[in-house]
Amino acid sequence: MSPLKKKKLNKIRFELDKLDNSLIKIIKKRTNLVKKVLALKDKKSQIIDQKRIKMILKNIRKKSISNDIDPKITNRIWKNMIWSYIDFEKRNFKKK
Repeated sequence: MSPLKKKKLNKIRFELDKLDNSLIKIIKKRTNLVKKVLALKDKKSQIIDQKRIKMILKNIRKKSISNDIDPKITNRIWKNMIWSYIDFEKRNFKKK
């Protein structure tokens, strides 16, 4: 790789790192909201809501297409995020 390309690559990676830091802050906010949702659930069986999952993924697909983002990318990201939070809820569910 030429020195110029290396410099450009490093600049782009720096921007990606800054973006990742912003995403971490957003994930923290999302986690706090998920904790609030979890506190309202009475039964562990309420953790998975297939209807809501389907609706979220459908909306993400529409938004991805309208924003010229490959919907396969966002679908995978959201599915992983949803199932990661489902796992989080299951691990943190406390019977009332």
